[in-house]
Amino acid sequence: MFNIIENPYLHEEISTIVAIFVFVILKSIIAKIVRKYATLNEALEHRTNLIIKYINILLGTLTLLSIIIIWGVRKDQIFLFISSVFAVVGVASFAQWSILSNITAGVVLFFSYPFKIGDVIKIHDKDFPIEAEIEDIKAFYILLKTIDGETITYPNNLLMQKGISVIKKHKEFSDFTD
Repeated sequence: MFNIIENPYLHEEISTIVAIFVFVILKSIIAKIVRKYATLNEALEHRTNLIIKYINILLGTLTLLSIIIIWGVRKDQIFLFISSVFAVVGVASFAQWSILSNITAGVVLFFSYPFKIGDVIKIHDKDFPIEAEIEDIKAFYILLKTIDGETITYPNNLLMQKGISVIKKHKEFSDFTD
């Protein structure tokens, strides 16, 4: 007869493998969905890769948290750990809040705003009105080129707070930057 040694952690090991498998599957499915969306909306490859990177970081964090829970870390220990991490991150993020808001605004701009790279826009700011062509939309800021050839970096979070008019779509502006 076989002497099978029972593995006391078999359930946790199988659950961990399933969590990692789900992470890999979701990662590839979401990457395909984002790439398809980007293709339909004519987004640039490096912007698409940046959005996919942000989503992968979020999925990885959720997977890590799931694995911690699977292995039976007690709830009071998890809450103590999370509250400690949030305290440290909160103090550090307070100084970096604008960076986080710019990244979030960059993700929102990728998925939902009516202008694209190459469009000529007007930013309705009473102190600093800008009419320029969008050269690139980065994670933290947008690059604009004015009629005078001046390059302006404009923070993404401010772009979402101001009124924007699309003057010319990217197919119509060929004489703007000549």
